[in-house]
Amino acid sequence: MKLTEAFYTREDTVEMARELIGKFVYTNIRGQKTGGMIVETEAYMGVTDSSCHSFNNRKTTKNASMFNNGGVAYMYICYGIHDMFNIVTGSEGDSKVILIRAIEPTVGVDTMKERRGDIPLNRLAKGPGSLAKALGLNRSFDNASLLENTLWIEDQGIVIASEDIVESARIGLGCPEPYFSMPWRFFLKGNKFVSGKTNYG
Repeated sequence: MKLTEAFYTREDTVEMARELIGKFVYTNIRGQKTGGMIVETEAYMGVTDSSCHSFNNRKTTKNASMFNNGGVAYMYICYGIHDMFNIVTGSEGDSKVILIRAIEPTVGVDTMKERRGDIPLNRLAKGPGSLAKALGLNRSFDNASLLENTLWIEDQGIVIASEDIVESARIGLGCPEPYFSMPWRFFLKGNKFVSGKTNYG
């Protein structure tokens, strides 16, 4: 079942980032459907989070979609190279987002390989830049609705036990404490499609 606006407009972005583990994200671009199970996410908590693009209520033409009502995409380019796919959450003005870091591909693998190159399946959508490219997402999808039929997320009834979802600090941050160490990254324990460090605890 496709997630509805009610899922995205809740206020607890950290809990949503956890709940997205085991959900499925899809794109349908020019008739080519691609997607898979979400196995890694990170929460970014808006104007009070020093690692977030909207920290201190910073709003520009590039991050304006962050401030919209939950249920749209926020796309940005990292290091001038990699497109990054985020989900806007909460109410208008909250500017809280969830970065989708990795999926386990299940649909449209051949199309993903056309976009990414003929690389091993476990690296196809591993890391946020690779994921966006595999799904065909770029800055043109900024502010795209997640409620329509081009880009969406589904709950397929898969139940992930709480002990199988690992939390850790987010990856690659340059911000000071306490936000540097906030345990707002979530990933599926033992999943080979997860990016970054997985040997916690």
